[in-house]
Amino acid sequence: MERTNRSPRIQHVSWGQLEVEGEPEAYKDAKLFPGGSREWNWRETKTAHKPGIQIADVQELLEHGSKVVVLSRGMAECLQVPRETLAFLKERQIAAHVLPTREAVALYNKLAETEPVGGLFHTTC
Repeated sequence: MERTNRSPRIQHVSWGQLEVEGEPEAYKDAKLFPGGSREWNWRETKTAHKPGIQIADVQELLEHGSKVVVLSRGMAECLQVPRETLAFLKERQIAAHVLPTREAVALYNKLAETEPVGGLFHTTC
């Protein structure tokens, strides 16, 4: 989905699946950003439910031009977001929204209409 610099919209979310426009397969966990999306592989940054979303997880969103970030905590809000990650975003003047997955999807889609938004989406627990 590298066709434009627009953030792709999420078409559907359910337990274990996130369908993103322009992608033939649903993701389990995903990174979305201006111009594209990809699978969010937690092993790349040693992410786990606790301590949660790492600075390295959000850095890629900023590298792709995200000016606002939506972080989903999972369907049952098991995924944590450490203070260090939020401080990293604040230092760079990046607005961060931390929400349960379904609410995160709704906000992300709304922001994607007008903003270069990035997001991390966890579709289970």
